[in-house]
Amino acid sequence: MAKRGPWTILDERLAYENPWMSVREFDVIRPDGAPGLYGVMEPKFHAVGICPVFENGDTLLVGQHRFTLDAFSWELPEGGGAKGEDPLITARRELAEETGYTAARLRHLTSLDTSNSVTSEQADGYLAWELTEGAPDREGSEADMEMKRLPLQTALAMAMSGEIRDAFTVVMLCAADHAARTGALEPALARAILTRP
Repeated sequence: MAKRGPWTILDERLAYENPWMSVREFDVIRPDGAPGLYGVMEPKFHAVGICPVFENGDTLLVGQHRFTLDAFSWELPEGGGAKGEDPLITARRELAEETGYTAARLRHLTSLDTSNSVTSEQADGYLAWELTEGAPDREGSEADMEMKRLPLQTALAMAMSGEIRDAFTVVMLCAADHAARTGALEPALARAILTRP
């Protein structure tokens, strides 16, 4: 038997695996002392997201049909890299692949656990600025991807109204706005982020 905080693990098994994730199933004793079953989805990649900011305060959203929800979703550029890879390298690559843009400057913006009741996935979000345009190099699963440039404050309003529902995007937009409002960014970047449309 093993312990995880107040949980006791009686047995565990690999229930499913593919190149991107595995699902482990645990026979447990719950914190209330009753027996239970717990499933955990374990991604094989570390998630990254990028909040690009142009000099005028615009950002870039990418939109695509999400298979899991059978719905179209506007999001900031996101992706994943091998767990041993520097997330900053992953962020640079994902920004270029999805949008074609490269950033002369990136800084860590936020870290989060994406849905900690069902997955062990962790993510790091980055702010990217001093952007140079190029051509996207998207994967086959992103062939339907669209791109939209709009004021960051408009994207934030979309997140607050529920029009943007991707949790990682909502967190990154809020973190960028907060960093700009609290003096955590250089003044020119903060002013750009806070520019009202």
